[in-house]
Amino acid sequence: MGNEIQDANPLIKLRTLYQSLRVSEQKVADYIDIHPEEVIYLSISALADKCGVSEASVIRLCKVLGYDGYQELKINMARSLVAPVKYIHEEIEEDDDTDKIIQKVMVADMKAIEDTLKILDRKEVERAVNAISKARKLEFYGLGGSAPVAFDAQHKFLRHGIPCIAYNDSHMQIMSASMLGKGDVVVGISHSGSTKDIVDSLNIAAKAGAETICITSSEKSPVTKASSVKLIISARELSYRPEPMASRIAQLSVIDVLSVGVAIKREREVINNLEKSREALIAKRY
Repeated sequence: MGNEIQDANPLIKLRTLYQSLRVSEQKVADYIDIHPEEVIYLSISALADKCGVSEASVIRLCKVLGYDGYQELKINMARSLVAPVKYIHEEIEEDDDTDKIIQKVMVADMKAIEDTLKILDRKEVERAVNAISKARKLEFYGLGGSAPVAFDAQHKFLRHGIPCIAYNDSHMQIMSASMLGKGDVVVGISHSGSTKDIVDSLNIAAKAGAETICITSSEKSPVTKASSVKLIISARELSYRPEPMASRIAQLSVIDVLSVGVAIKREREVINNLEKSREALIAKRY
């Protein structure tokens, strides 16, 4: 029986082991059983909040079910609930032709930007722009699919003349974070908001005295707790999927907003630096 439970659908495991769970774990199990399709999109913080329990209770339930953590639980749930093609893109069907693929991918990207425009907190954007415009040093942290966004940000703000760097290595992130101080700014980018290395690095940066900013799709996630400024984007993608697409487009759009906002605040300096970089690049082109 033990092996059967171990190999079972997570929902079957929940029902089989339900009576042996603690009361707090049963609350989480009840919510998952009733809302399985919703749960695969939720961060651990959001699920705990909806169940009225601690994140530790969610983790304990995952362990009881035989998983290393919440992410592994979501991955196994998705295998039971989601068609394999959805791992490629949420809107795509296996029989879609090229025209449909173009339409669905482009519309999903546009919708991510439109929805982000509706929910992006203007005051938080202003706080981020003010902090970055005064930054002594600016750092961007991203891993996996968020790493290219971090490097795009480095490219933009370097041309503004702000000392900045992007790291996509968790060891480099945490080492650099420990050496920051007052007047420095760190931007952590994470679609799920639950990437442990990003959260750890932001916490260390904050402890060192730096201002911490996050760009994430999950308002109630660990990364928001590690950030003094929270920039929430909208992109309903499965967080277990290796390469979220629409969320990356929304993240890049937020970086563009910050870049323009900072440029306006430092207009004369930025225009001067842009001219310098253009002149320096002339010899690189035919």
